Amino acid sequence: MQAETAGARQSSTPAGILEMRGIRKEFDGRVVLDDVDLDLAAGEKLALIGPSGSGKTTVLRMAIGLTKPDAGLIRIEDKYLWHEQRDGRLVPAGEKHARVARRPVGMVFQQFNLFPHFTALENVREPMVQVLRLSRDEAGSRAMELLRKVGLSEHCHKRPGQLSGGQQQRVAIARSLGLEPKIMLFDEVTSALDPELVGEVLRVLRDLAHATDMAMLLVTHEMNFAADIADRVLMFDAGKIVESGPPSQVLVTPRMPRTRQFLRAVNDR
Repeated sequence: MQAETAGARQSSTPAGILEMRGIRKEFDGRVVLDDVDLDLAAGEKLALIGPSGSGKTTVLRMAIGLTKPDAGLIRIEDKYLWHEQRDGRLVPAGEKHARVARRPVGMVFQQFNLFPHFTALENVREPMVQVLRLSRDEAGSRAMELLRKVGLSEHCHKRPGQLSGGQQQRVAIARSLGLEPKIMLFDEVTSALDPELVGEVLRVLRDLAHATDMAMLLVTHEMNFAADIADRVLMFDAGKIVESGPPSQVLVTPRMPRTRQFLRAVNDR
């Protein structure tokens, strides 16, 4: 049923690097995403804003295959995440297919999820060895370059417990970049940090957004940051996209009352 319903909305000519069509998800009878359509172009920086519980994080988890939709289609480049072509039709596919389809996607979570017994260098290096099958020497060289890029080369031999929260999050960013994703997902990556550490992580993300052609999908409550780096902003509420447009429109002169209400609440914090 899912494949037939979703298949009716299949794009005839795939355009963006990530496409979601008719996405619906329920948890324990509560609708978290309700018929959501979303497109991300190659190289585009897309910010997702909205109140907690509006479905933003679920969109990211859908995009990397950690959460499976109850209905709808997800396409990453030329592959569908939970469907495959068979006899000219899209039919449901399993986890093995999904692992291949989601390979171009990387994600940085709210929590750092670093291996506590590994150094910063090892945390960045080992995924490249295990996933990309690089030699430890080549992976080590790339890891050092990535740590330099996020301003942590001098801390490469420290373990996570010896690093601040902001430094740990920058290691997590370097680790995800090491797998050479074409799409990077960021889930409120400053929310677990002390306020004085937020700036150092946002600076790294700004540099990354301005210096790379990698597509980025970011959930954030930092409106100034979204205005600075995003090509487009999506406002979520109650599992739906209620407004979409460039930052100059959505964040400055929003059309929808719900967006205006949300932005007032954020600015009054």
